[in-house]
Amino acid sequence: MIIATSGHIDHGKTVLVKALTGVDTDRLPEEKARGISIDLGYAYHKLDQDNVLGFVDVPGHEKFVRNMLAGVTGIDYALLVIAADDGPMPQTEEHLAILDLLGLSAGAIAITKIDRAAPERVEEVIELTEMLLDGTSLEGAPIFPVSGISGNGIAALRTHLETVATEFDSSQHDGNFRLAIDRRFTVPGAGLVVTGSVFSGKVAVGDQLILSPAGHHARVRGIHAQNRDSETGQVGQRCALNITGPDLDKDQVHRGNWVLTETIHAPTKRFDARIRLLKSEPRSLKHWTPVHLHIGAADISARVALLDGKTVAPGSSAIVQLVLDEPVGALHGDRLILRDQSARRTMAGGSVIDPFAPTRGRSKPERLAALAAMDSSDPLDAMSLLLDAQPNGIDLTQFVISRNLTNDQAEALWADLDMIITGRDVERTGIARSRWEALAADILTALNKWHSERPDQLGPAENTLRLSFDPRPPLPLFNAVVGRLAAENKLVLANRLLRLPSHQPGMNAQDKKLWSDVRQTMEDAGLRPLSLHEVADEMEIKATALTAFMRRAAATGFVLQVSQTRFLLPDAVQELAGIAETLATESEITAAEFRNKSGIGRNMAIEILEFFDKAGLTKRDGNLRHIVKPAAEIFGG
Repeated sequence: MIIATSGHIDHGKTVLVKALTGVDTDRLPEEKARGISIDLGYAYHKLDQDNVLGFVDVPGHEKFVRNMLAGVTGIDYALLVIAADDGPMPQTEEHLAILDLLGLSAGAIAITKIDRAAPERVEEVIELTEMLLDGTSLEGAPIFPVSGISGNGIAALRTHLETVATEFDSSQHDGNFRLAIDRRFTVPGAGLVVTGSVFSGKVAVGDQLILSPAGHHARVRGIHAQNRDSETGQVGQRCALNITGPDLDKDQVHRGNWVLTETIHAPTKRFDARIRLLKSEPRSLKHWTPVHLHIGAADISARVALLDGKTVAPGSSAIVQLVLDEPVGALHGDRLILRDQSARRTMAGGSVIDPFAPTRGRSKPERLAALAAMDSSDPLDAMSLLLDAQPNGIDLTQFVISRNLTNDQAEALWADLDMIITGRDVERTGIARSRWEALAADILTALNKWHSERPDQLGPAENTLRLSFDPRPPLPLFNAVVGRLAAENKLVLANRLLRLPSHQPGMNAQDKKLWSDVRQTMEDAGLRPLSLHEVADEMEIKATALTAFMRRAAATGFVLQVSQTRFLLPDAVQELAGIAETLATESEITAAEFRNKSGIGRNMAIEILEFFDKAGLTKRDGNLRHIVKPAAEIFGG
């Protein structure tokens, strides 16, 4: 568990930490000379063989609130320090406001320097403190009168902290590893070391991580967790990581960077958040107000874009979009503080809702409804609400990253939802089953109507049918439903045209006779696509007449045109697509492997693969191809 002291300058925070741990956290020469804390200080108290309390001693002077904020956004427990002789002071109130804005409800109050004040004064300060805490996240927190010099009350406070630490539940921060860097330095013989609070997950020696937002790869060579050598580090600890990488050096690492698992490396320059403006603010917050954003250990210039309304009144909450001057790592639930443009006063605070904020339509009613759903801290509740708020689908990859879910956590979550998942790998979309089934029924109804009105035609093109809907479903969702219906043989998808399995357009007698001869010729050719000139020569008919007929046949789905002059029967296309899928399960597809497996020759193999690229079955990357969608979704059953 990580504990941060906070409070007014010269109220005894550093002395208190030393009394609790035996460690003087003032490490800088200037701190020693001036007798005040300037930067973050660290100390540790061993509980047992496996557990150590970590203390972050933050500076109390108003000039160093920036440093204070780098130490408190990732803590587990707050220890607010108030001197008995002075009582609550301006920085006491600002630090308490910051803790309140961050939503830190786990904490205690230490009334220090009781050796310098009469008992009556100590009781008076306790009463003033209780009044100060009223209405804040620390209301009702236990209060401990102590003296770091005489030791009075220290044992009781230490016992309380040890008890809280044994009850600390880190499972709520399970997920991929994230560490917010607040210091970096080099150690002779070891190299680059970064330190910070672990926000989530676990790390082990040998793990491959990413320095974010720069994107440099880093390997963990060694770990100090809670000031001890360790093979692992985890949430609830302060860690020092000895890291190395091909593009890493000290000058590339800064306070505010993250070291994290690669799957959640998603730097952003805008995100949506819920904030609360302090009651003490002299005026309402206006749209596009410049601010200093503190998140993790970072301090970044930003602007506040209001999403609902023109202003935010003092004491009020609002959902806003923060537009940053530089990218930062931010995930759902990350705490944040906003200070004014000159960084002289704290204005507001809150937490991240969506790190993948859109640049357009950010204030539309449907977007605000989606943000209200995402505002829930419970992933299952948020997803359930989102499925209703976004009937056209949810980007599951973005949701997994924003909530810092592991693969196992994500799959367990999907299993608890009544949801259809489409797409593959990093392009998966989730749609409410009720929405999916309703759209599928509408497609079949619309297709049946089309056949009734145009019995001589095979059927409409996919997008033609989609455009007949009001409102129009988005193309990816419509295509996904059509693909699933085709795979289930509820409709036929051939040559990008749709029809019901029971529907067959008629041919006149002349076309029927010609089709019988053409089909036999194409069946004899097997998987090899014949050119129109070859078929015309074999059947002893004019190429122009055959061309016109084959185009009519392609329009009605009897054949598929795979190149300008070559056609194949649907069964042959499906068989070739199956060969491509088989090759893709073993490795990526090459033209040579496809030629050898299909036996159709190199030039024809390339033409078929190019046809598959255009149809959306495959995607080319250099000389290799991979499957984009199942063949059944492209060419039907």
